[in-house]
Amino acid sequence: MPTSKNSQNNGVRKKRLCVITYGCQMNKYDSERMVGALGHHNFTLTEDAHSADVVLLNTCSIRAKAEQKFFSRLGRLKKYKVQNPNMIIGVGGCTGQIDSKAILNRAPYVDLVFGTLNIHRLPYLLEKISAEGGPVSEIFSDAGNNLEDYPVSRENNIQAWVSIMYGCNNYCSYCVVPYTRGREKSRTSSSILNEIKILAGQGYKEITLLGQNVNSYGLDYSEGLTFPKLLIKVEEIPGIERVRFVTSHPKDFSKELINAIRDCDKVCEQIHLPAQSGSNKILSLMNRGYKIEDYIEKINLLKSNIPGVALSTDIIVGFPGETERDFQATINLIKKIEFDNVFLFKYSPRANTAAAGLPNPIDEKTKKSRFEVLLNLQKSITIKLNKNLEGKVEKILVEGKSKNNFYKLTGRTRTNKVTNFLEGNGLIGKIIPIKIVRSGLYSLDGQVIERP
Repeated sequence: MPTSKNSQNNGVRKKRLCVITYGCQMNKYDSERMVGALGHHNFTLTEDAHSADVVLLNTCSIRAKAEQKFFSRLGRLKKYKVQNPNMIIGVGGCTGQIDSKAILNRAPYVDLVFGTLNIHRLPYLLEKISAEGGPVSEIFSDAGNNLEDYPVSRENNIQAWVSIMYGCNNYCSYCVVPYTRGREKSRTSSSILNEIKILAGQGYKEITLLGQNVNSYGLDYSEGLTFPKLLIKVEEIPGIERVRFVTSHPKDFSKELINAIRDCDKVCEQIHLPAQSGSNKILSLMNRGYKIEDYIEKINLLKSNIPGVALSTDIIVGFPGETERDFQATINLIKKIEFDNVFLFKYSPRANTAAAGLPNPIDEKTKKSRFEVLLNLQKSITIKLNKNLEGKVEKILVEGKSKNNFYKLTGRTRTNKVTNFLEGNGLIGKIIPIKIVRSGLYSLDGQVIERP
C-alpha cells in the first residue's frame, strides 16, 4: 500500500495505519477498502509496522504456505506490541473468517479479528477497542446488503480493481473460498457501472473486474444481466481504455462470453482460465464440473475467435490419488495449449474441505519433483512465446518506474506482458507503441517508436 507522511488534523496527531496484504487480487482490493473505510477517521498510511498505531493483516488461507507466512509475520509483530502496548493488531481476510478462535488462542496479543464481510465495520470496531480494550472478534457469515458503495482508497491512479461479486457456489473439493467468502452475491450493475464511470472521470485507464467466478455474475438475482452483457456495458464507458477480468471457471466459460471478448475492443486479449489438472480422474475428485476435453474445446474456440490471445492457468500438483499417468496428462495439457503463464501450486489439505479426507495422499518429495518438472516445462514455453514477440510493436500502458532500473519505465501489453523501456517525460498513464527488442522469462525490453 502507498505511504503517506504523518500529519496533524486540527492539532490532533493522525493515527498511523499499516496494512499488510497476503493472497489474491480480491484481497488487495479488500485492503484498499480497509484503507477507504478508515480514510475519514483520522488515519494516515505507513509501511512501517513498527511505528504504526494500528496494524491490519489481510490474510489468505487458500494454501498452507500462505497461512504460514501470515503466522510468521504475526509472531514478529508481538515484539512491537511489547514495546508499544497501545498498538492495535487486527487480523482480517480469509484466515480471520474461518479461524478466529485459533488466532486468538495462538496469539492472545491480537486485539481484533474480523471477517471478509465486516470491512465496513472497521471504524466502529477500532473505536470499541480504543474505548473498551480487546480482544474483539466479529465475523459475519452473509454479505447482506453491504456490498454497494464501499469507500475505496486506490493504490494507484492508472489501474483499478472493481469487484462485481463476492463468494462462490462451486465447492471445489480442495478450496476454502465458499467458507471464507460465503455464497455468490452479485453487485447491482448500476453500482458497478457508476463506480467505473467515476474512475474514468478521475483519469483511470484500465479496470479489472473481480470475482471468485465472474462467469456466474448476475445469476443470483433477477436483473437479467449476464457477465458478457456487463462487459458490453463497460465497453461503452468513455475514458476507460482497457478492461480485464479474473477469475473465470471453465465450466461457465461460454461461447457468449468468447464473442463478447472478441467484439469488445477494450477487453484485453488475455484470459486466465484455471484448469487445475489435465486428468479427468483428478478433475472429478476436485469436483471441477468439466472434463479436460471440454476445457481444450473452449481454449480452441478462444484461439480461433481471438487471434494472439494470451492464456494463463492454475495447476495443482500432488492432489490425493494423482498417479504418474494423471501427472503425465497434465504435462500433455501444458504442451498442447502452450500457456503464456502457469501458476503452479503443490496441494496442501485445508480444513473443512472434502479433499482433506481423500485417500492416497502424495508425499512431499513427489510433489516437489512434479512441481519442478512442470515449472521447467512452462519456463521453456514462456521463453519461446516471449521470443516470438521480438521485433513486433506492442501498445503499452505505461504504469510508472521500473522496479529494477531507475532509468526505465514499465508497463504492460494488452496480453499482460511486463515491458521495460528507457524513460521519457510525460509518458506515465499513456498508451504508447513500443518495439520489442529483447525478451526474457519474466519481462520484455522495448524502445519507444512514437511519442504521444
